[in-house]
Order: sequence, then C-alpha cells, then structure tokens
Amino acid sequence: MRRYIGGSNFKSVVNASLLGVPLPLCSCGVLPTGISFYKNGASRGSTVSFLVSTPQTGVDSIIATYAMLGLPLAIIRPVVALLSGIFGGVLTNLANGKEAPETIEVNGEENGERSIREMFRYGFVEMMQDITKWLVIGLLVAALLAVLIPDDFFTTMVSNEYLAMLLILIASVPLYVCATGSIPIAAVLLMKGLSPGAALVFLMAGPATNAATMAVISNTMGRKTFWLYLASIIGGAMIFGTLVNELIPRNWIMDHLPGIVMDHEHSHDNGTGGV
Repeated sequence: MRRYIGGSNFKSVVNASLLGVPLPLCSCGVLPTGISFYKNGASRGSTVSFLVSTPQTGVDSIIATYAMLGLPLAIIRPVVALLSGIFGGVLTNLANGKEAPETIEVNGEENGERSIREMFRYGFVEMMQDITKWLVIGLLVAALLAVLIPDDFFTTMVSNEYLAMLLILIASVPLYVCATGSIPIAAVLLMKGLSPGAALVFLMAGPATNAATMAVISNTMGRKTFWLYLASIIGGAMIFGTLVNELIPRNWIMDHLPGIVMDHEHSHDNGTGGV
C-alpha cells in the first residue's frame, strides 16, 4: 500500500487513478475501499484520486458505454476518469503538502498480521459503524432530490448548452447513480438535444459522487479534503465537458450512437412522432 499509493507525489496519484479506472465500483461501493486504503497507509492525494476515478467508469461501464453511446464516448469516458482522478489527487497533495506515513498498529505490533476474524470484524463492524449513519442520511437526501426534479427539466426549460451543462452538474453532484446506470440516462438526454459535453458532465459527476459519498468523506477525511475532492469533480466535469463541446464535432459523437437512438432522434426531427 505504502509503496505504490502511500506517497504524496505524482506517481502515487497516477497509480491510484490507474487502479480505480477498471474497477466496477459505484460511488457508494468505492467508499469502504477508498477509506480502507487511507486508513492503511495511502496518502490523502492518492485516496482522493482513487475516489474520483473509480466510480466514473469500470470495465463493465466501458463495454456498456460502447454498446449504448458508441465508440467515441467509450474512449473519452475512461480517459477523462483517469485525468480527473489525477487532477484531484495532485490538487489534494498540493494543498496538504508532504504527509507523514500513518503508523498502523494491530494488537500492539506495527504492521502485524490481521487474523481472518479481525478482518471480518473490521469489514462488517468497524467500517459499517464509520459510514452507515452518513450513508443512510445521504441516500435519503439523494432519493428526495431524484423524486422532486422532473425528468425533462433540463431539455425543455434551458436552451443554452453551457447553462444546461451547469444545471446538469448541480443536479448530478448530490444524486446517486452508478456508472452503468448513468448510460441510458445520458442516451436519453442526447436524444432530447442535450450537448455531448453536458452529457459527459452527467456521466462524470453523477457516478463520481452523491450526498452519501460527500457526507462520509467529510466525516472521515475532514472538510478540507472533502472540498478538494468536490472541486476536482466539479472542475474536471466542466473543463472536460467544455473541451468536448469545443474540440469534438457534435456529429462525430452523434453519428456513432447505436441505430435505435439515431432512429428515435430522426423521428423527432421529421416531426412524425416515431414508431
């Protein structure tokens, strides 16, 4: 742990982000893993890098993205997850400076071997006590927001694509949606006229965090690390969403969408209502 992701340096941050990109963990499932890394020697920067990159994508969601959104977004998504994780980790390291490695003691002996019994106690008792309260509170808030926000609010009420991007970001941060579950929602938003950049913002910010994640990170790692974590997600989403809109032709992404999506889009363009 300390060798590969324990240092407050760029290499450790990159290692943590590379580790997180292929793992199929959602924004709540990544919490026990990330916090366990932190408590067992990972630096704050590496932990933030892992927490940012992991929930955005995974081997399962990359395949699903290719199937439902096409090859361009299937390539862009893991690259953006990797870079945003590195960005968050570097930002955290710069803000916190060099950290002294945490001394882990088990049964009074530093780096002693944990028994199977101690391992299960930590995973199912101590860890649950650390995160359960904040997890439940956050999920209740996220569920309330999911019910109150209309499905077509962003596409019917907002015409400016960058304002839509900002509103998508504001709504996505506290909501709970996994990396794979966000894909069909993004496909629907694209069909309704949302820009690819705004759809990427949703694919990044939606899975990367939610009210439960934010509460647990703030309670476990401190408010300063929490704000850096949140800033890296928000900043990364807006930066990469803008780059996609400005540098990648819209047709390059829309033309690669699966046929069923394109048929639906063309039917709306023709005013036929679709079949």
